[in-house]
Amino acid sequence: MINTTVIIPNYNGMQYLENCLRSLAEEEACIIVVDNASTDGSFEMIADRFPAVRTIRMQENTGFCRAVNAGIAMSSTRYVIFLNNDTVVEPGFVKELETVMEQDKKIFSASAKILSMQDHEKIDDAGDFYCALGWAFARGKGKPESKYGKSCRIFAACGGASIYRRSLFKQIGTLDENHFAYLEDIDLGYRAQIYGYRCLFVPSARVYHAGSASSGSRYNRFKTDLTSRNSIYLIYKNMPLFQIVLNLPFFIIGFAVKTLFFTGKGMGGAYIKGLWKGFQLCLSEEGRRNKVRFMSRHFLSYCRIQAVLWINMIRRFC
Repeated sequence: MINTTVIIPNYNGMQYLENCLRSLAEEEACIIVVDNASTDGSFEMIADRFPAVRTIRMQENTGFCRAVNAGIAMSSTRYVIFLNNDTVVEPGFVKELETVMEQDKKIFSASAKILSMQDHEKIDDAGDFYCALGWAFARGKGKPESKYGKSCRIFAACGGASIYRRSLFKQIGTLDENHFAYLEDIDLGYRAQIYGYRCLFVPSARVYHAGSASSGSRYNRFKTDLTSRNSIYLIYKNMPLFQIVLNLPFFIIGFAVKTLFFTGKGMGGAYIKGLWKGFQLCLSEEGRRNKVRFMSRHFLSYCRIQAVLWINMIRRFC
């Protein structure tokens, strides 16, 4: 019986998508590609070369979040895997992730060991962390993959190659489409922790990632604008007022440092503009509607999360 559906959002990913789908050929999983109105022929390539792959074609580029949500809605399996189109998985990838999920129903998600496509000995992402500075960061990025051979708890699973327990989306919600793209996986992991669920890193599930296939590069104005906007929204959405106040001195330092960093790269204006858009989103009807309401029964979860936010500041610089 097939227990997992792999959901691959695609936007003009012709140069990567075929290799991604071929690497999944022997995996025991359903595959859904959600195409965001690509114009490079990648959608037609799927129909021609991979007839068993199910497809959804959007009428416009709706972003990562809406595309993945469309795939979730079409799926019916116990688990779903989010997978970037610019990845290649190693054999057994799906099974390794499923095995971990079967261990405990309190596990909401599990993140694969994502390695650099350019250098297979270097980590691209070994699970995502979030800290009290308002920064999200990929654990182990650029470091030797041999140092990340043990499973551990993480803040959130990286949406580029991770598995989720589909039934829990009814409780905590699917991807927040206000994000469009970037930090949506941190938001999802944050919500899961508020509800008392865990996210794990699974080193035995290995995948190679080209990186920035859709946005074009690691740092660009489009990504900078969206990431800074979403960083404000992430705080407003998931933190009750007392937690925002508690972390405010750290946020001021964190966002000031980021402003200087992006100014040095010639994108300070884009970063500040994105922050302003974030405040506007928080004040909008859509932003307020999606805010996670504080419930006293989750108080201990908030305390645990706060401790992790402080600990992750130390991890960021180690």
